Amino acid sequence: MLLPDRSAIVTGGAGLLGRGIVETFLREGASVVVVDRNVEGATALAERLGNAGLPRVAVVTGDVTDEAEVDRIVADAEAFFGPVNSVVSCAGQYANCAIVDMSVQEWDRIFALNARSTMLVGRAYARQWMERNVKGSIVNISSGAGRSARAGSAHYAASKAAVNMLTQVMAIEFGPYGIRVNAVAPSVVLDRVVIAGETEEHPYIDMMLQGTPLRRTGRPDDVANAVAFLASDQAAWMTGTLVDVSGGSHCGRTHVPLTTNSTFNPGR
Repeated sequence: MLLPDRSAIVTGGAGLLGRGIVETFLREGASVVVVDRNVEGATALAERLGNAGLPRVAVVTGDVTDEAEVDRIVADAEAFFGPVNSVVSCAGQYANCAIVDMSVQEWDRIFALNARSTMLVGRAYARQWMERNVKGSIVNISSGAGRSARAGSAHYAASKAAVNMLTQVMAIEFGPYGIRVNAVAPSVVLDRVVIAGETEEHPYIDMMLQGTPLRRTGRPDDVANAVAFLASDQAAWMTGTLVDVSGGSHCGRTHVPLTTNSTFNPGR
């Protein structure tokens, strides 16, 4: 097991990625507190995992974009399995909107969900761990969009770029206390693996897969396995790292075919 005797909290734990992370952490030996505003989804997840023989899972509901709520969530989480020593900030939302159509409220909403929540949760646990001399681990969920601009993603991509930089600043500030902070950047993740060319999928999915060397979407456990590794002692000398879990889509212009004509000169 990667995570024996760990007590973890996963924000956004009722979402697609969150569910995969929660289940993987449990199977790797951790006790997990699921944090989500979706009470029904979080409760159903805990019940399903408990019925599957993974009972050390609990639910705390709350809004991780609110400072006072985060302090209350931290206190409530400790009541279940004792002090938390692993944090996964997975709360967030994908959004798509042209800049000319975007309201200030929509911009602020996405930044609050994706970036502010990550800061608030990380700050709350860093304060607690520094006071208690706990050498904990934080893993933030970013996105390939944080380093790859695309139309309609101004608020989402910018908020994930903020998560990338926040992760590195946290690593610098928390590192002297033995606290590690890393991030994972997924590409397209669905609830099942989709292979390039499957006609029943939305054209956007196939277009994205043309730029993915492995030519398939990710599944939640692809991301969860990387998160579990970063949270574990096997990554004890890793901090400030952004791990791409993307099928290779982060490699650049992966959809451009190989050109073997040595006379081809597109100019400078």
